[in-house]
Amino acid sequence: MKSGFGVFFAVVIALGGSWVGLVVGPTLQLGTAKQTTVLVSGDLWPQQRTGEATLGMQVYRANGCAACHTEQMRQDGVSFDVVLTSPGKTPAVATAVSNVLATLKLNDLDKEEADAAAGKITDLGGKVETHLSATGTDIKRGWGVRHSVAADYLYDAPVQLGNLRAGPDLANVGGRLADANWHLNHLYAPGIVSGSRMPSFKFLFEVRKAGAKPSADALLNLPKEFAPADGYEVVPKPEAKELVAYLLSLRADVPLYEAPFTPVTTAKP
Repeated sequence: MKSGFGVFFAVVIALGGSWVGLVVGPTLQLGTAKQTTVLVSGDLWPQQRTGEATLGMQVYRANGCAACHTEQMRQDGVSFDVVLTSPGKTPAVATAVSNVLATLKLNDLDKEEADAAAGKITDLGGKVETHLSATGTDIKRGWGVRHSVAADYLYDAPVQLGNLRAGPDLANVGGRLADANWHLNHLYAPGIVSGSRMPSFKFLFEVRKAGAKPSADALLNLPKEFAPADGYEVVPKPEAKELVAYLLSLRADVPLYEAPFTPVTTAKP
């Protein structure tokens, strides 16, 4: 009897401890998660999605998109580029800086190499900036600019990380493909992308007789082999628009403390 009670008590402790560690602990941790700060700008990240994009997240989930796409960018490391911002205040300094630049490697450096190169230029009187870039296969493919972090999913319920890449990662698809019409065309006729294995989502569209003028939402750029018969048009249903709004909201493209990089900026005229 005593032995049986001891076994029962041990089982309760083991199961209770596991439940606290695997359920209660993560719930308390995630329940207190807050927006983080974007480097350089100081803006808060992430921003809450619009209502249409939030509805689109459920369309994404309902159609099993996470079975073929991930939303988690991977990163192998970082590299540094040394960028000259001023050759110096005098011709002599500019010449000296120019001569040393010819002997230095300035791109794709590690931290020590970048510091050494920057030091040689600044010692002569020139000015430089050191730019940080993420590296890795996903970055090289153009899928994003940094790895995914927990903060990116603050407003996701459920989080749809995925584990199979039959299609490309979508963590930053709204940044690299920001044209809503392109996404609508692709959902209706995935074959517009050579080699695409995505099934058509034609059930999210309505093919109907066209009026004297095309409807404002009608797909106008479908290749001939995917276009409807003459006199008909393809119009997205609300679910298609919501799904595209969700895809466009996927923009993991800001530098964070836990995922830094140097944004590419364009000088103002």
